[in-house]
Amino acid sequence: MTALHITSAPPAGAAIPSALANFGGLPDAAYVRLPTMQAIYGGVSGPTIWRWAAAGAIPSPVRLSGRVTAWRVGDIRADLARRAAPNHKGKKECE
Repeated sequence: MTALHITSAPPAGAAIPSALANFGGLPDAAYVRLPTMQAIYGGVSGPTIWRWAAAGAIPSPVRLSGRVTAWRVGDIRADLARRAAPNHKGKKECE
């Protein structure tokens, strides 16, 4: 399996992915789709995001309708804050 490795910030001078451009201004109650999740968690593939969610390594998505699944912004922020904490031991790390 792929190790869950999240980059903290893009290199200086790198463009911010369009999927992340408005993330900071979204309320915690908002939802984001797969491209934003891919950008947040280091540009990994869609199947990797789904695999990590199924393993409990990242927040689980919410089914909004029969064909629409998204992630809560508040859940993502909480996960990122937990990972950034100095005593982070990880919930379930994918290897």
